[in-house]
Amino acid sequence: MYTVLTIAGSDSSGGAGIQADLKTIAALGAFGMSAITALTAQNTMGVTGISEVEPEFLRKQISAVFEDIRPDAVKIGMVPNAEQVAVIASELKKYSAKHIVVDPVMVATSGSRLTKTDAVRAMTEELFPLAEIITPNLSELSALVDWDIKTTDEMADAAERIAKRYSTTVLAKGGHLKDDAVDILAFPKGALYALKSKRIDNLNTHGTGCTLSSAIATNLAKGITLKESVKQAKEYVRGAIAAKLNLGKGRGPLNHMYHFYKG
Repeated sequence: MYTVLTIAGSDSSGGAGIQADLKTIAALGAFGMSAITALTAQNTMGVTGISEVEPEFLRKQISAVFEDIRPDAVKIGMVPNAEQVAVIASELKKYSAKHIVVDPVMVATSGSRLTKTDAVRAMTEELFPLAEIITPNLSELSALVDWDIKTTDEMADAAERIAKRYSTTVLAKGGHLKDDAVDILAFPKGALYALKSKRIDNLNTHGTGCTLSSAIATNLAKGITLKESVKQAKEYVRGAIAAKLNLGKGRGPLNHMYHFYKG
């Protein structure tokens, strides 16, 4: 069985973070493992508390996984501080990890900030160069290039710049643009693709970014090419949104298991 390690924060409501990652990995037919960076008290309406894991304990979690059930791919999500970033980078290098997907989580869907500024800087310096692909949303992409992105052309320009700067592929997610959803896939050597899809009328999108990056990692673990991994991951997420699961009082979660039942 293909194996995937997710390094991210825990979401007590189950819609995002580690919980969404493991559901996605299982739904796509792989075995999921986790190293938790933080515990969060959150639900569909917002985050009410964050308890960060000690960096040394995070190291032990990652080491325990690699020493026993080696992952075929690694997804990295919420990393709240720079010390944890250094630990993750060190362990991934130590074990020569492959197929690393970095979702540079900075702010939750509800608007709550999840990552400190120094951690974002450390992530760009230490994790982006290790990544096969990074998956920033519009606000994260804007933060990375330090200007407010409002159009598809601006998004493409930013994605190209980041891809070349860090020698990694960038999937810039345009779900927050006003028109139909357009994602930009930029490769470090210059290839650029616009991945267009019709917007789904559903405000319940809690955990979409976590789900997409985990799906990409799972597809890469299976040996699927990067471009095709992205395409298949997008289709999986579209299906999970289109299933229109309706839970919670705020922006609800996706139906990760829509393949298996109708909830």
